[in-house]
Amino acid sequence: MRIITHVCSNCGTVVAANELESNRVMKCPRISCQSVLRFEDLPAEKLNYFLENRSNYQI
Repeated sequence: MRIITHVCSNCGTVVAANELESNRVMKCPRISCQSVLRFEDLPAEKLNYFLENRSNYQI
């Protein structure tokens, strides 16, 4: 199992791919940041790997 994350391009906050997948679109969790993070923003390789192995990433 790989740890798949996404980094907010505005503030550098790291968000887990499974959190993004469950919400699809979410505000960056950093209080002072107003960026919107999207599951589709994950790089294609990470996105495909996550979707193919979704059962391994259940919370």
